[in-house]
Amino acid sequence: MSTGPLIVLVGPMGSGKSTVGALLAERLGVPYRDTDADIVAAEGREISDIFIEDGEEHFRALEREAVRAAVAEHTGVLALGGGAVLDAGSRERLSGLPVVYLSMDVEEAVRRVGLNTARPLLAVNPRRQWRELMEARRHLYTEVARVVVATDDKTPEEVAEAVLDALELKK
Repeated sequence: MSTGPLIVLVGPMGSGKSTVGALLAERLGVPYRDTDADIVAAEGREISDIFIEDGEEHFRALEREAVRAAVAEHTGVLALGGGAVLDAGSRERLSGLPVVYLSMDVEEAVRRVGLNTARPLLAVNPRRQWRELMEARRHLYTEVARVVVATDDKTPEEVAEAVLDALELKK
């Protein structure tokens, strides 16, 4: 019997990790977990507030611990925060797991999140910052992923179906 998550979703903010993750868990009859939600629950405040009040470094430490705990404990579908792959230890923990990178281009990001919402890393010049974040992270998402599923112009249901097909999981 395998241990660890059945599916791990990684990708940029707005790529649909939470929505698709919940759909996948429902279809597969397994629990769903989101490390960002774990952090919010543990801290009793939103991620944007953690960034503002304590800084990105503190948030990344919380994120590292959330990823460690989730990978060790969770056996269903797991969604990681967009920046979780920045940590080498977190990337190492994902080695050998069925990781799916949900990719999207900047136009899709604009359409989905508007790039003007309460995203702490997109506070100033969101389009440029989103592109810079992706330049810094794309290779890390690809490094940890077993498969890449493009989400552009797809419904969450279509993305979930593509993930199941790519991982050859029964529906």
